[in-house]
Amino acid sequence: RWQKIFTFPLWSKLAVFWNKVFLTTIILLIVLFLDAVREVRKYSAVHVSEKAVNINTNAFDHIQMKLFRSQRNLYLSGFSLFLWLVLRRTVTLLTQLAKQMASHAAMETQVINATEAAKKYMAENEKLRETLSQQGSGKKKESAEANEEKLKKEVELLKADLQKTSNALHKASIEVTAVKKQSEGLKREYDRLMKEYEQLQVGGSGSSHEHNV
Repeated sequence: RWQKIFTFPLWSKLAVFWNKVFLTTIILLIVLFLDAVREVRKYSAVHVSEKAVNINTNAFDHIQMKLFRSQRNLYLSGFSLFLWLVLRRTVTLLTQLAKQMASHAAMETQVINATEAAKKYMAENEKLRETLSQQGSGKKKESAEANEEKLKKEVELLKADLQKTSNALHKASIEVTAVKKQSEGLKREYDRLMKEYEQLQVGGSGSSHEHNV
């Protein structure tokens, strides 16, 4: 079902546009992240210096509010940038996995076809041997022997092709397994980062409440 959806001609037309949007979003998130870092450093230094000189309460609360907003922007832009990259990597891995599964299915079909062809030639070879045993003419026997030799060569070629196809199928299966393991690892890392993000959000809300008190 997903393969049919992703093979729509619309996606190929939007591919170049999507890459531009992705790069633009990455640049925008990087700029926002760097600006948030600058704001956090700026208001952290002002917060310490103003606290030391004991200015009035309104100005100090205003500085705390600016510091909290800059920290919030830092968390949001940082995790948005990271999750955007994780999303791109996840899409890439899913695409590779889909291609590997498609090639795996195609190789399985080739193996089945090669096996059936080999069985067919072996059955014909057996029939030829039975015919050869019943023939008494020398010329017919020589002709049958030539045909039998030809069939033997064809069977050998089919066996070699079958072996190559089996090796390629085994290699594709290993690659699919590796991509699946990589996808599972990426999912675990994504879950862990989401938990850390939730903890940071809770921690940020708690610190804001303490500042307001």
